Amino acid sequence: MFALPRRYAEEMIAHAREEAPNECCGVLAGKDGEAQRLYRAANSEKSPYRYNIDSQDLYRIYSDARANGWEFLAIYHSHPQGAACPSATDIALAQWQSGGESVDRWPGVLYLIISLANEAAPEVRAFRIESGVATEESLRFVD
Repeated sequence: MFALPRRYAEEMIAHAREEAPNECCGVLAGKDGEAQRLYRAANSEKSPYRYNIDSQDLYRIYSDARANGWEFLAIYHSHPQGAACPSATDIALAQWQSGGESVDRWPGVLYLIISLANEAAPEVRAFRIESGVATEESLRFVD
């Protein structure tokens, strides 16, 4: 079970609303499974159907997290019109090809998806995507 501070859930939802109709993206970093910081990132795809964290933002985020002794806990993105579950594109992008085989891009990192399909009640769900398979993880909102 992943404990997500409510303030970060609210910030991700706000980010998703600001970027709509395009997908937003970012990273949660922390230590020992406890989120310490939410990093917003630019979606270099500028698309309502896919995301890619801008490479300069990724470097900035990674450098700051490392300087603070944090690790990536979760990568988040939004589905402005779709459900809060990984699309086939999301699952494919969670891997890269190396020597003819698929390798998980971010092993051990959760994928948080924010759905704005119901604008009055946005939804946030968590998944692990490993070896091309998405498995939902329990998510608990904490104050």
